[in-house]
Amino acid sequence: MSSTAAAGVAVHAPDRDGVLTSDALELVAALEREFGGRRTEILAARREREERLLADELPDFLEETRSVREGEWRVASVPRDLQDRRVEITGPAGDRKMVINALNSGARIYMADFEDANSPTWENVVGGQQNLTDAIERTITVATPEKRYALNEEVAVLLVRPRGWHLEERHVEIDGRPVSASVFDFGVYLQRNAERLLERGTGPYFYLPKLESHLEARLWNDVFVLAQERLGLAAGTIKATVLVETILASFEMEEILYELREHSGGLNAGRWDYIFSAIKKFREHEDFVLPDRAQVTMTVPFMRAYTELLVRTCHKRGAHAIGGMAAFIPSRRDPEVNEVALARVRDDKLRESGDGFDGTWVAHPDLVPTALEVFDAALGERPNQLERLREEVSVEAGDLLNVAATPGEITDAGVRANVSVGIRYLAAWLSGVGAAAIDNLMEDAATAEISRSQIWQWAHHGRVRRDEVERTIADVMAALPDDRVYEEARALFEQVALAGEFVEFLTLPAYERLLALEGSG
Repeated sequence: MSSTAAAGVAVHAPDRDGVLTSDALELVAALEREFGGRRTEILAARREREERLLADELPDFLEETRSVREGEWRVASVPRDLQDRRVEITGPAGDRKMVINALNSGARIYMADFEDANSPTWENVVGGQQNLTDAIERTITVATPEKRYALNEEVAVLLVRPRGWHLEERHVEIDGRPVSASVFDFGVYLQRNAERLLERGTGPYFYLPKLESHLEARLWNDVFVLAQERLGLAAGTIKATVLVETILASFEMEEILYELREHSGGLNAGRWDYIFSAIKKFREHEDFVLPDRAQVTMTVPFMRAYTELLVRTCHKRGAHAIGGMAAFIPSRRDPEVNEVALARVRDDKLRESGDGFDGTWVAHPDLVPTALEVFDAALGERPNQLERLREEVSVEAGDLLNVAATPGEITDAGVRANVSVGIRYLAAWLSGVGAAAIDNLMEDAATAEISRSQIWQWAHHGRVRRDEVERTIADVMAALPDDRVYEEARALFEQVALAGEFVEFLTLPAYERLLALEGSG
């Protein structure tokens, strides 16, 4: 199917509910035409930087932006409903019941995700937009044989995470070329909902994923400025929190806040993608080989340095610092597992609140009470702890790069866990599920990236033998259903975990397979 709802725009998929209005597509087209070239340049700059890193260059704080780091400035204040973010929950925008449950969870913030927790089927992408509009209008419901789901009187504040700069939305073309998925997700949501949100006393709030430099933040800021101008919104209406989930971004946190200072909602410690980034960017370095994923905790030296620097940076500039994800999924059948896991969640949140974070992330509604109890105790009646400047924290470039000090080992169990999680998650993703419950954890694209990149890193450096990995893959497959989607997932996992050339993001080849499966379905 190909339809044109705005000049130069082609939509090659059905839009039965009329989600993609001509006004929304016109905004998307304007943003793509204005900024598509800069996006291409940024992706090229990423590749050039990676080549230098692979040739033994190590990152450092930028000399050319020293004046920003040493200058006196603060980000603009945030609206009232973004001042208290003590617990945030995340989930895919495309799952209607999850949207309702997240908004009802008791968390202060719900981040509706079009990125790592979302498999970008056309139904999820367009349906997700409809779900969010219905949620804003408070008309969203789901009826099952067991229960009817609807919104409570009080719900979480809505934030939206569009897809990253590296992704395209192939169902929509602007002037004959696929549109940036970032621009598409952002533009459609903003045009459809900005007025609705403002009428209800809130606003268009976003999370920005996978930035690698302050120049990428500058691009987002320019997108915000033009979008606000076109829609007649006041300057600074849009607020965006940046996920610091690449190791390169940790060297430019102040600069990222500076570029977005009129639109900044703070920074978030995106722990899982951060670990993946450390593996990916320094994959040729022997000293950067990490042990089993379960042993790379938030207390190992390089992760500790990153999170403490994030809090200091944010509070120095008057910005919120949001902690990382608790991915445990409580079991209704195994209270002993729950007791142990919830104790770990509590310890993690105690560390974050003690370090000065203003809030934290959870992946499941049942974790909200635990996280809320910890942050309530730390904050009391205060909405945040921005006054904790953490001036005693001193982090050098070497601290952020001290991966070699990570204790632990590579085990057969760690290899098997990575293979099993990787294949099962990819099967879920190819089936349209981007947030998958696997072994009592909520797995998304970021955690799957760790699984497959660790296998690649270990095999590349001879820490495990390729034939051992292949036998493990065969053993895992023997225990899974005999279904085409698992065979597709196996082939994809082998491509991204065992190919000689490292694949930048597993979602790039996965999207090609997803489109093929959609077409054959």
